[in-house]
Amino acid sequence: MPAHDSTPDAILADRKARARAWFETLQERLIARFEQIEDEAGPPHYSGPAGRFERTPWRRGDGGEDLGGGTMAVMRGRVFEKVGVHVSCVYGTFAPDFAKQIPGAEASGGRFWASGVSLIAHMHSPRVPAAHMNTRMLVTDQSWFGGGGDLTPLLDYQRDQTFEDAVDFHAAMEAACEGHAAVDYGDLKRQCDEYFHLPHRDEPRGVGGIFYDRFNSGDWEADFRFTQRVGEAFEDIYPALVRRRMWEGWSEAEREEQLIRRGRYVEYNLLYDRGTVFGLKTGGNVQSILSSMPPVVKWP
Repeated sequence: MPAHDSTPDAILADRKARARAWFETLQERLIARFEQIEDEAGPPHYSGPAGRFERTPWRRGDGGEDLGGGTMAVMRGRVFEKVGVHVSCVYGTFAPDFAKQIPGAEASGGRFWASGVSLIAHMHSPRVPAAHMNTRMLVTDQSWFGGGGDLTPLLDYQRDQTFEDAVDFHAAMEAACEGHAAVDYGDLKRQCDEYFHLPHRDEPRGVGGIFYDRFNSGDWEADFRFTQRVGEAFEDIYPALVRRRMWEGWSEAEREEQLIRRGRYVEYNLLYDRGTVFGLKTGGNVQSILSSMPPVVKWP
């Protein structure tokens, strides 16, 4: 748990600026990677024009006091049925009841600053797994990083830790953890498994990945570099998995299985996801927050 942050204001301001710039850079890099995949797609499995991201800037609040904002970027294409890659930088004061739930918020008088990048990808092909990634920096009277990446195959035979996609995804996340004395891959994997779990169904959301929150080792530079490595690892491995599966044919039965499994995604995000709650409680952009919902879903 991070302690009171006594970092001088000038240094803290520089750190905020660098973190925000990185999240914005990663957004652009991910957008370029995904649009390239759209350009590569074509017959026999894909038709129509290649998808392109639509960027929508937004501001927090009622237009009076500057409370920050962000850029929502969403693409509906021929490979990506719906993918969002969003950045935000918001600040202001928590509501008193919510401040009690956030470390250091009461000591800061409820004041906070938060910036991050978040991604969720839902694919046309049921053979291509859905994926989620986010990294963020948050400052109250304390400061820390959080985030991670996880993979959600939607066909039963792929939802096994020994399946090739799961093995490769975990290897990429493990590599991102190397080189930081305070990072233990096994612990972050366990945190991911515990966090992305549906208690009412007693089942995992997917095959996991890594998850970390309130991470402050005392070495900001090392923590920031680790957070960058998580984003870079995801940027490399997920497009590789998409390209591996996107050309495989699929059946209507597999599409049906995909749509039903997506229902679990909806249940998790609306019932348990702390990022969804944080965004809504801090006056974030509702359309951006709920863009994680799959475009088509079924319940049996």
